Amino acid sequence: MKKIILVALMFGTLISYANENINTEDAKKTVKVEFNNVKKGQTLTIKNSNGLTVYNNEIQNSGDYSKTFDFSALENGIYSAELNKDFEIVIKQFNVENGLVTFLNNKDEKIFKPIIRTEGELLLISKINFNNEPLKVSLYYNDEAVLTETLSGDKILKRVYKLSQKETGVYKVVISSDERTYSKEFKI
Repeated sequence: MKKIILVALMFGTLISYANENINTEDAKKTVKVEFNNVKKGQTLTIKNSNGLTVYNNEIQNSGDYSKTFDFSALENGIYSAELNKDFEIVIKQFNVENGLVTFLNNKDEKIFKPIIRTEGELLLISKINFNNEPLKVSLYYNDEAVLTETLSGDKILKRVYKLSQKETGVYKVVISSDERTYSKEFKI
């Protein structure tokens, strides 16, 4: 009797273990992409490893976002699902191999965007820089470069530029960091 109970327990454990492996299988053909606390107007972009956009959609409703994708037709490679928010970009990376998708890590990557503000003749730039990436700032006046500077070394990068009140017209600031470019035009 003890042998039968022991064999039944071992068999039950074996079936339970097998079912657990099937249910937690990482590679799937369809994938649900989820983000919490999205706002209407934010965008979801899916890019390949070369930065080519394969999907782009503007979020229509605020709250939690969930969409199921069939990535089985994508070429083999690493892709990223990027939620472009007001001040940050949240990135989930995944691998497509033979039509099956596997997420590469459980933790979302975050890239903080630079903040560009103007107050009169002042140009204020700041960026949270936890990943220690340099911030290249280029300032143009009437399409002519007037300043190029690279900021680095701090967890919060910030700079205030005082522009000439005599040089009124159209300015453009272009900021590059984290392999991305941001720009803003303004007048003084």
